[in-house]
Amino acid sequence: MHIAILTFDGFNELDSLVALGVLNRIKKPGWRVTLSAPSATVTSMNGVTVHASSTLEAATEAEAVLVGSGIRTREIAADPAIMGVLRRLDGKRQLIGAQCSGTLLLAKLGLLGAVPACTDLTTKPWVQEAGVEVLNQPFFASGNVATAGGCLSAPYLAAWLIARSEGVEAAKGALHYVAPVGEKDDYVARAMRNIEPYLPQVAAAAAA
Repeated sequence: MHIAILTFDGFNELDSLVALGVLNRIKKPGWRVTLSAPSATVTSMNGVTVHASSTLEAATEAEAVLVGSGIRTREIAADPAIMGVLRRLDGKRQLIGAQCSGTLLLAKLGLLGAVPACTDLTTKPWVQEAGVEVLNQPFFASGNVATAGGCLSAPYLAAWLIARSEGVEAAKGALHYVAPVGEKDDYVARAMRNIEPYLPQVAAAAAA
């Protein structure tokens, strides 16, 4: 399974790299997590330069895509070349998640439709201007599309993706590994309370 984390110049390190770390707690053949960028290298909002490990074009063919945020997201949303590639993203065949200003890109791509979304407080008015209702909560998902608000909500998106792909216990295990010592159980329980209502397998079990 290829999971592409869209990462652009001006990216927020907490979004892209925390998600990368949590997702890579899954150790199985074929599980691949990449930073997908429009160029060979991208530099973060705090001056950290990273090498891309896949392209935006490859991300459109990945089984799952996470869209991180950054200080140049509005510029990216207005870039016809980048947005032209990203219009190939498809919530019917891909799991798609976005964090903070990444939610704005999903809104501009029409991937949210009438579904409400989560984002950070800075991006909130821009997402609202795009016609999307913004929720006052850290995580929300509808079908194959999820959004999260706040830098430290990155583990929620990663855990949602793991739960959808590998099951709830795998998601709990990944969160438990990264959670602070002394509060691991509380951390995992709180995270799963935010995620589980939006997992089809959990909803189906509750209805059975």
